Amino acid sequence: MSRSFLFLVLALVSCELFAQVGDRAHGKEVYEHWCSSCHAPGARKHPGTSALEFIYKGEKSGVLEERLDLTPELVALFVRNGVKIMPPFRKTEISDKDLLDLGAYLSPQR
Repeated sequence: MSRSFLFLVLALVSCELFAQVGDRAHGKEVYEHWCSSCHAPGARKHPGTSALEFIYKGEKSGVLEERLDLTPELVALFVRNGVKIMPPFRKTEISDKDLLDLGAYLSPQR
């Protein structure tokens, strides 16, 4: 199966999933459990933050909670597919509902 096909399927699923509204409070819990060990503030202690700071070179924050450009769909894309050293997370680890809530938490208020 090609990677583009997988992205298309994810996009279609995401459209249905993100038509719902996520619970930001629960999203914060999901973030703290699954994401903060790599993506919290403090690049020296958090490899995800360090990697993003290196990539963005100050143009964007390396701290996910400070980003203003994240959408639920973008969060879902990276969580389900992984990127570079970040592993993909299965639905048995982060459920669709957890992912919806995580996306709501990391996205700017709309």
